[in-house]
This record gives sequence, structure tokens and C-alpha cells, in this order.
Amino acid sequence: MQFDGLKIGFAITGSHCTIQEVIKVMKHLVDQGADVTPIISYSVESMDTRFGKAEDWKQQLREITNRESIHTIPDAEPVGPKKMFDCLVIAPCTGNTLAKLANGITDTPVLMASKSHLRNQSPLVLAISTNDGLGLNARNLGTLLITKNIYLVPFGQDNPQVKANSLVAHMDKVPETILMACAGKQIQPVLLDYRK
Repeated sequence: MQFDGLKIGFAITGSHCTIQEVIKVMKHLVDQGADVTPIISYSVESMDTRFGKAEDWKQQLREITNRESIHTIPDAEPVGPKKMFDCLVIAPCTGNTLAKLANGITDTPVLMASKSHLRNQSPLVLAISTNDGLGLNARNLGTLLITKNIYLVPFGQDNPQVKANSLVAHMDKVPETILMACAGKQIQPVLLDYRK
């Protein structure tokens, strides 16, 4: 299988409307032989929303990966020193996480795992889901697009008539983006029309 033996950290942040979709991607990676460790942000750890309950999300992650999620900064810090992952994915990657990553802020488990992982010059894959990707976060997106060892899942405007600044990654392209990132290449094209 394509992902046999590949150690992947799979970090989920609080774009709650997208979590069910990325959990399917995570399951696909596991089914294809990947060794996946879930990492969750504080909002995913504790927040119940109309899209699902925190405990239900955590249970699904446990069932898919047979692991407890990394959910604290101290638990995320060893990611780099222990060289835990061949690739780390943030999907969905919210605008908040995007902005903090671009500006060196490390105040969540996902950001600590990312910082720790990048110290090894290992690939970090971002699957964005943000209402302000073409607004205030456009500059942060630009910064990350040119940052070494950071790769983006192709994305597009999901609802330009109603939310002109909103950008969402094509989550079905996460696996292909991982494989290319592990080879040191950015999947192309990065900008794609978004169709649900």
C-alpha cells in the first residue's frame, strides 16, 4: 500500500464544520497502511458544536488510530526531539492557526507539534479552512506558501458570492499532497475551483 510504514501526525483544529470530512481522510490513510497519530486543538478537545460533540470526535479518532489524541502542549513538545512523524498534517487548518504559525506563535498543542516537527526540516502539510483567507489572513497564507518545508493542499473559494474571503482545501487531495510533500514537492496546481 502507498502509505505502508509512513508515520503521520494528523492535527485537527476548530473548523468544526470540516471535521467529519477530515476524519474520513484520516481513516483512508490508516486503511492504506499509514501509522497515524491524532493531535487536536483545545477547541476540538473541549467544544461541543452543532456539528458534533468533543467526546464523539475523540472517540472516533481513538477507534480509527487505536491511539489517544495528543491534546496538550507538553505532550506535543517531544514530536521533534523524538522524530515521531515523517509528515505532519493540519487538516482543517483554521485561519487562527494559519496566522499563529506564520507569526511564530506557539500556544496550542497543534502549533507546538508543528514547531517541534519543523525543527527536523520535515514536511508540514496544511489543508486550510478559513473565512478570511483572502482577507487579513492573505498575508499569512503568502508567508506560508514560500516557507521551506510547508506544503499546501490545493484550495479554492468555497462560496465567493456569500463569503468572498473564504478559502477551503480540497480534503480529498490530502493523501496525494502528503506523498508529494514527503518527496519535497508542492502539489500543483495549488489554486483550484471549489465544488462541493
